[in-house]
Amino acid sequence: MNKTYFGTDGIRGTVGEGVINPEFVLKLGWAVGRVLANGGSGKVLIGKDTRISGYMFESALEAGLSAAGIDSFMLGPMPTPAIAYLTRTLHADAGIVISASHNPFQDNGLKFFSAQGTKLSDDMELAIEAELEKDMQCVDSASLGKAERVADAPGRYIEFCKATVPSRLSLKGMKIVVDCANGATYHIAPSVLAELGAEVIAIGVEPNGLNINDQVGSTQPTALQQAVLEHGADLGMALDGDGDRLIMVDHKGEIVDGDELLYIIARSRLNEGSLEGAVVGTLMSNLGLEVALKRDGVDFKRANVGDRYVMELLTDGGWTLGGESSGHIICLDRTSTGDGIVAALQVLYAVDRAGLSLHELKSGMSKFPQHMENVRVSGRVDIAGSEAIQQAIRDVEGELGERGRVLLRPSGTEPLVRVMVEGEDVGQVTQLTQRLAQVVQEALSG
Repeated sequence: MNKTYFGTDGIRGTVGEGVINPEFVLKLGWAVGRVLANGGSGKVLIGKDTRISGYMFESALEAGLSAAGIDSFMLGPMPTPAIAYLTRTLHADAGIVISASHNPFQDNGLKFFSAQGTKLSDDMELAIEAELEKDMQCVDSASLGKAERVADAPGRYIEFCKATVPSRLSLKGMKIVVDCANGATYHIAPSVLAELGAEVIAIGVEPNGLNINDQVGSTQPTALQQAVLEHGADLGMALDGDGDRLIMVDHKGEIVDGDELLYIIARSRLNEGSLEGAVVGTLMSNLGLEVALKRDGVDFKRANVGDRYVMELLTDGGWTLGGESSGHIICLDRTSTGDGIVAALQVLYAVDRAGLSLHELKSGMSKFPQHMENVRVSGRVDIAGSEAIQQAIRDVEGELGERGRVLLRPSGTEPLVRVMVEGEDVGQVTQLTQRLAQVVQEALSG
């Protein structure tokens, strides 16, 4: 069955448009209470990032849960992975995050975690949508849910983050710039690093409800690059608005993206004998990552784009390490979901263990030039059914040989086909992408 409200990562949109409004969120809270907390402890955690609309949706969720007879435990501004962790350790039936991740403040959304701290299954999301189609009914007054603030949530999560690396790790003598995107990690990430001994320069730590992800954070790392160079820092790290995405910068001001971070963590674990099975990336992961890992004897698997698909492949394979180029890094031997702070600590441990700089560690992987063209189409997209497109793909793959690859991917949100070619020569890659895009345009136009 197709889902009406849930996308690849919860429900998201512009505040006041579509379903991102108090009335819908009120009923959503009720539906979640009916499904996720049915027969459990009757307890749901609610956390949020720093955007101004979080106050409104927090209240609406709490009211809806109360109407279903469910108690709400309010965490306040907390990173998304913190809600996953606290849902497990506080033995709640579910965790709800009010956040639109790296989007601007005008957007907001809702993400959900099961009692195990994992993203919801398709079946669970469909069950919630089925409840949304029913008339909302309030339990009797004696059974209404209560609301309670969890005062020590930040401290609990800070201690958890530090516990994901060996206690012998000391960051003393390291100068680190951390960019919290004026988001949910503003009061968490600097403390984690400082308590491990680092000299911390914090930026993006003055949220006002409107400046989340505004010229700061993992999707806009220019401010971080400038701060690293200005302060002569050893490295920098940028999180997104809800703290599940990480991009780093080395001492030269060069960006270290999710593929390179995944390589550094995998290589460090391989060297200490703790890497379990294959490493999982996505269809968009740079070919250089695959080549570097296979050179070291590490199997590499590709999932569809989206951290939930990376998670599914890791779980199915019984593996522990995966991620996306965008900086979603999943360490299942440390926590149950992608976590920017936890991922950063794994990289810092690798730096400390190797006695090398972040710049030196990333140099073990050479990224292949990658070029993408977006082809706007009308009507139905049937790439596999077009012989002209399939022949063009075969021709391009033949020219690239084993040192390149082709990816055609219809957009899930726009009438576009994304045409990507990757190879060793940037000129050849660009020319082949344009050639293939032209074939796609002609085959699918009209």
